[in-house]
Amino acid sequence: MALRTSALSAFMAKELRHILRDRQTLVILLLLPLAMVVLFGFALRTEVNDIRTVFVDPVPDYATTALRNRFLGNGRFDLVADAATVAAVEPLFRRGDADVAVVFEPGFASRVAAGMPAQVLIISDASDPNTGSRMQAYARAVTASYQAELGSAGGGVRIVTQTRMRFNPSLESVNLFVPGLIALVLTLVTALMTAISLSREKERGTLEILLVSPLRPWQIIVGKVLPYLGLAFANVLTALLAAWIIFDIPFRGSITLLLLTSTLYAMVGLALGVFIAARTNSQRAAMLGAMAGTMLPTTLLSGMIFPIASLPGWLQPVTLVIPARWFIIIARGIMLKGVGVQYLWEPIAVLAVMLVVLMLVAIRSFKPRLA
Repeated sequence: MALRTSALSAFMAKELRHILRDRQTLVILLLLPLAMVVLFGFALRTEVNDIRTVFVDPVPDYATTALRNRFLGNGRFDLVADAATVAAVEPLFRRGDADVAVVFEPGFASRVAAGMPAQVLIISDASDPNTGSRMQAYARAVTASYQAELGSAGGGVRIVTQTRMRFNPSLESVNLFVPGLIALVLTLVTALMTAISLSREKERGTLEILLVSPLRPWQIIVGKVLPYLGLAFANVLTALLAAWIIFDIPFRGSITLLLLTSTLYAMVGLALGVFIAARTNSQRAAMLGAMAGTMLPTTLLSGMIFPIASLPGWLQPVTLVIPARWFIIIARGIMLKGVGVQYLWEPIAVLAVMLVVLMLVAIRSFKPRLA
């Protein structure tokens, strides 16, 4: 019994020394719980702020101006455009530049003054059904408050608020989550697996064998990660097939464009995994670094589950460097809105720039490590 206890103590002491020597792993283990608590604390919000609003007012009058000012003074709605017709709203929704449109009927003030029902149409982007419903609830509250204010001044004022959901009228939550899950699966297969694979080879010393070969660093990287790119492409096909057959997700856009952009996003993940492997000294540190640097932001800061508009103002700019944010915009735009390159060129360009930058940095980081 004493022999077993002594052996166990020695084994524990050896493992503790190993952890303390691997300072990268120790730092990540100490900081990861803090990062998770902070990110979850700020991301787990149900309210929505900074709602990008379009006002459609064919014939502006004092009543529509007053109601419009109530929206802008509410603290949740931000003006992005004024339009004369509803037709001008559709491109803004498809580009993702607007969240809500408030449409006034002509002669709004005269109907209010005559005690007749005055109509307001609230159109919201429901590609995120929870956020779309919440934005409509905020808009209805503003119109109800204005109606009560007019009613208290005398007269039977009645404002009829109609609502319309775009891109997901049935409010199916699966339409929101499946595009995000595709991004999560690609991140898992590319960034995480690549970081673990390369760091394992470094720990075993097998990468040193390549020093006597004529291969350059970029050729070594390509040869190592290309199989994972093929695996990622196969996973995209599997996920899309499951979304179509099992969940009946609509595919309103080009499947070819979705596959091409999925491949681009997978390549970004591969480059990020190579960079993490190049900057870490052990397989354990690479795994933890990949989880902290890819999985956690993809889940919390990409808009996959929680809307970016609900994040604090200081945290929203951080989401601009999260590749999954841009891919989810592309996936939802193609699958739910049926848009093409003319509306999605910006997120595609951002992913392309990220790929070039990450690949250059990864190759430069990888070369001195081999040397």
